[in-house]
Amino acid sequence: MIAPAIDQTTTPAAISAAGLVKRYGALTAVDGLDLEIPAGQFFGLLGPNGSGKTTTIHMLATLVRPSTGRVRIGDIDVSQHPVLARRQIGLVFQESALDRTLTVRENLRFAGWLYNLPAAVSERRSAELLELFDMTDRRDKPVVTLSGGMRRALDIVRGVLHEPRVLFLDEPTIGLDLPNRRRIWRFIERLRARTGMTVLLTTHYLEEASPCDRVCFIRKGKLVDEGEPAALVDKLGRHILEVEADDLDTLKARLAPKLGDCLIDGDTAFFRHGEEDLSELAQLQTDTAELATAWRVRRPNLNDVFMWISAGKELRA
Repeated sequence: MIAPAIDQTTTPAAISAAGLVKRYGALTAVDGLDLEIPAGQFFGLLGPNGSGKTTTIHMLATLVRPSTGRVRIGDIDVSQHPVLARRQIGLVFQESALDRTLTVRENLRFAGWLYNLPAAVSERRSAELLELFDMTDRRDKPVVTLSGGMRRALDIVRGVLHEPRVLFLDEPTIGLDLPNRRRIWRFIERLRARTGMTVLLTTHYLEEASPCDRVCFIRKGKLVDEGEPAALVDKLGRHILEVEADDLDTLKARLAPKLGDCLIDGDTAFFRHGEEDLSELAQLQTDTAELATAWRVRRPNLNDVFMWISAGKELRA
């Protein structure tokens, strides 16, 4: 198979998608998605469950054929040259790709065979990557004996053994405790710094997406907002007001004329406040003292952006 000619006049995006659509019968999982991710970028693809994130990654990673649209990994058209595209990408998905009956060494050796790596290269890279995770002494242990955090680390080692240009991480730390999550991300940061690889992440732990260069929120298969995480948080407002009350309908009717629409979660209403000056909120707290059982003001974060977009609300008030 002959690889497509590389245009030397421009540097292609690491990942690009144009008009990406995936239908399953009457269900449209992804609906006209456009993405352009430069080489070396740390990119977050975010959205609620069922928004189309995993389907999008599967199409980008050659695992699912789009109904319509085009995907390119670098200068390679994924539909026309899927094998060539697969050589450029690493995959770490929610379900582990490890064989638990094999040892750590055997799993990595098998991964090296799949990518046609010379045995010496596979052994050298395996040793280097396991050392980064402090797993050298586990090399000859069966995977079934590893902790959940170590198995997840090994999944990532397996996904980057062939030194891909693009790494897809679909919920890479789901189910792990905080120390293991931090350990995984220290490794990814070192790997990115050393290789300059492009990383595309999906996660429900929004603090993991905060260091992204750019994030894209999708809902019902459509892109609804994108940008730098800090810029999206600023777009939401200067403060988040959390008010607990027994009668949220009355509270909302009292505050909405001043603060706009809100989110309701249990017995708490969440409002946005766009001004740095808190004097208006202090007056509103006084005006609703007979209704509110608790009143909290804090800075917004990426979790708030996620909540607003998941609820189908615009970020800009």
